[in-house]
Amino acid sequence: MALYSEKVMDHFRNPRNVGVIEDADGIGEVGNARCGDIMKMYLKIEDDIIKDVKFETFGCGSAIASSSMATELIKGQPVSEAMKLTNKAVAEALDGLPDYKMHCSVLAEEAIQSALNDYEKKRSNG
Repeated sequence: MALYSEKVMDHFRNPRNVGVIEDADGIGEVGNARCGDIMKMYLKIEDDIIKDVKFETFGCGSAIASSSMATELIKGQPVSEAMKLTNKAVAEALDGLPDYKMHCSVLAEEAIQSALNDYEKKRSNG
C-alpha cells in the first residue's frame, strides 16, 4: 500500500475549492485514459489576477489532492505566475506523491494550463 503524506490525506479528505464557477473566465478539462482520472478547472480572473478557482475531479485520492493543492497554489496569483505552475511544484507542495501517482499532479498542471489557455482565447476573441 502506498504511503501518502499528511498533506495528501488532508487535501483528499478536505479538498479546497471544489465546485463550479458558473460565469468562469476560463475552463479547462483534461483526462487520462490510462487511469480514468478527469479534472475540470474553472477560473475567475479580474485585472489579470486569479480571484477564484474551483475544480471538479473524478479520480483517485491523489488526483483529488493534486487538484485541491493546485487551486491553492494559483488562487490570488497573477495569470503570468499561474502559467508557470508545474506538476513538480504541486507534488512538492503535497510533500510528495508515489512515483506511480505523479501523473495526477501532471493532470492538475494540464487542467490549469487548459483553463488559462481558454481564458486567453476568450480574451483575444472578445
